[in-house]
Amino acid sequence: MQERVYLDHAATTPAHPDVVSAMIPYMTKIFGNPSSVHSFGREARFALDDARAFIAQSINAKENEIIFTSGGTEADNTALFGVAMANKDKGNHIITTAIEHHAILYACKQLEKEGFEITYLPVNEHGEISIEDLKSALKDTTILVSTMYGNNEVGTIQPIREIGALLSGTNVLFHSDAVQAFGIEKIDVNDLKLDLMSVSAHKINGPKGVGFLYVRNGVKFLPRQFGGEQERKRRAGTENVAGIVGLKEAIRLSELDMLEKVERFKQFKQRMINIFQKEKINFSVNGEGARAQLPHIFNVSFPGTNVESMLTNLDLTGIAASSGSACTAGSVEPSHVLVAMYGKGSDRTTNSIRFSFGYGNTLEEIEGAAHKITNIVKRLTNEK
Repeated sequence: MQERVYLDHAATTPAHPDVVSAMIPYMTKIFGNPSSVHSFGREARFALDDARAFIAQSINAKENEIIFTSGGTEADNTALFGVAMANKDKGNHIITTAIEHHAILYACKQLEKEGFEITYLPVNEHGEISIEDLKSALKDTTILVSTMYGNNEVGTIQPIREIGALLSGTNVLFHSDAVQAFGIEKIDVNDLKLDLMSVSAHKINGPKGVGFLYVRNGVKFLPRQFGGEQERKRRAGTENVAGIVGLKEAIRLSELDMLEKVERFKQFKQRMINIFQKEKINFSVNGEGARAQLPHIFNVSFPGTNVESMLTNLDLTGIAASSGSACTAGSVEPSHVLVAMYGKGSDRTTNSIRFSFGYGNTLEEIEGAAHKITNIVKRLTNEK
């Protein structure tokens, strides 16, 4: 049987065995509803409170500033709609970027239909926004700036600290989709002056279907989901206790080896580059030259190839990669991120592949994959 190599960790990650072990008791023995007053419910409530305290501490937040969600998309939607609807008496202008995840972009499109004005900041060829552009876009009616921490397709890290400093002391709230950066970057919401932040468990070797939204105390915010009084009336619905326990364990594990993990992923990226160069194939790294990049994302343009044939050939050789966001899989549209960076006419929008590293990958695997990739590129471009 052909050996398979998973290089699509930016799409989703395998659950760590310790995460699975931590979750099992909460699906079998400790199964109570955390809103129930009896002992079964109290056991579940204890696990919920314990996870909330741990997660809050991990980002230097308060326990009551953590809202558990079904993942990053719900957290993003809740942040945008929650703030927009609660603050529309102050203004109707929201600023975001052209390279956000669709959980933000499509939410913004819906908000436009509901009378809000959205500014989509452009990016340079490295995928970075300009602080000057942001300054120029701010108005008296601006109520929110939403900027992703690190891009899920090319890995570019935005100037989050500078944005936080710029907005500090104003009435403009600051949200960041940190789904791709969390677990790789150490994040302190107070240091970065974030008012809201979205996180998803399945990007950090936790379970799918759970995440959280950080909302700073004092932020005017309306819920998007109605029913029970869970999450301090901010997100109705029985909490996913097993998933939340898994999220807590995934965060704990991510903190144990964060620095070592970053160095390992940098080594993987450099090793692939070295092999591509040695094999003399034509390639360019998208986002190269950015001030900072997430180490686990490696987006490469292979001139003379196209996305569909590359992905098919990669899969046939046992390599899992993608052309960008997993949420647009199957789409024939070019990546909106690469279009924003290089323009609609650029060949990079049709010949770029995203490789992303994570738990379980080894240097030996990476080297083997890089050689297979060069063989595919040579064959597709008729190189000798």
